[in-house]
Amino acid sequence: MNYWEGEKIRLRGLELEDLDFFYNWNLETETQRNLAWIWFPSTKESQKEWIKKESLNKGENDEYFLVIEEKEGKQVGSINSNTVSKIDGSFRYGIAIIESARKKGYAREAIRIFLNYYFNELRYNKVNAAVFEYNESSNILHKKMGFVKEGQLRKVKFTNGKYWDMILYGMTKDEFNSM
Repeated sequence: MNYWEGEKIRLRGLELEDLDFFYNWNLETETQRNLAWIWFPSTKESQKEWIKKESLNKGENDEYFLVIEEKEGKQVGSINSNTVSKIDGSFRYGIAIIESARKKGYAREAIRIFLNYYFNELRYNKVNAAVFEYNESSNILHKKMGFVKEGQLRKVKFTNGKYWDMILYGMTKDEFNSM
């Protein structure tokens, strides 16, 4: 039994061997748009430097970046924590799955493993997630997982020639543990 494994996937640290995966994944326009914005093309060297830096992260302030891979070892995405507040007992997370691996339950399983660690090992009490309104799959996933819609920031994201809202979701430790 590995804490970081589920039925379909495992979470693991970032390695230099992930360079080609992340370099090629950064060419998926819709993934970029769902995460933040469409980036300028990067170089393999800049991706390599990012991986080196991130792979040395020892979890200061409980901020981690993990690779999601199928049990056979194929990378399918990533999950990370950010905006961590130990004082308030809250954190945000982000998750992304490559287009060819979506709708297979990988995101749901990765989120469960990740949240279980934060709630039941690190003693956090609240997780927050921000999802752009055009990211229908992520909005549906968060609702199905029991996240509560806590707010909506209007017209804060410009992409594809239009302004979009950001939906704010939250879940407490008690809500997670009662799933």
